[in-house]
Amino acid sequence: MRTFDLAPLYRATVGFDQIADLMDRVLTDNVGAQTYPPYNIEKTAEDGWRISIATAGFSDEDLNVEVREQALFVSARKAADEEKRTYLHRGIATRAFERRFHLADHVKVTGAAHVNGMLHIDLVREVPEALKPRTIAIARDHSADAKTVEHATA
Repeated sequence: MRTFDLAPLYRATVGFDQIADLMDRVLTDNVGAQTYPPYNIEKTAEDGWRISIATAGFSDEDLNVEVREQALFVSARKAADEEKRTYLHRGIATRAFERRFHLADHVKVTGAAHVNGMLHIDLVREVPEALKPRTIAIARDHSADAKTVEHATA
């Protein structure tokens, strides 16, 4: 796989660090990509998503969901009493994990629920009013503008 050097992009731009970092993450060779635990990302609305993570064997107290630095961190640590058990077969992996999801601007976590071994995290994009497109009304009465122009030229 080809690798790209993004150093010229960093040298020639100011304020586009997030885009460069995103490209850097996407273009890196993820040979050691994390596959545990399995998860789904689904679109629930125009500006809404749900991340569902398979967390069989973990209780609510074992799970931690945190948002910091424009990223969602989900981690789990199993209680120490698991070490005392003797298994004849252990097919349910309850090893500790940390999964990170980078969030776009204005994406907020609205809630999390742990149901039937699945951790569901709901997200929504809340664009501030100042950044939303707005329509400017066009005045149909041109007589006010004509009077203003006449007074200015006279």
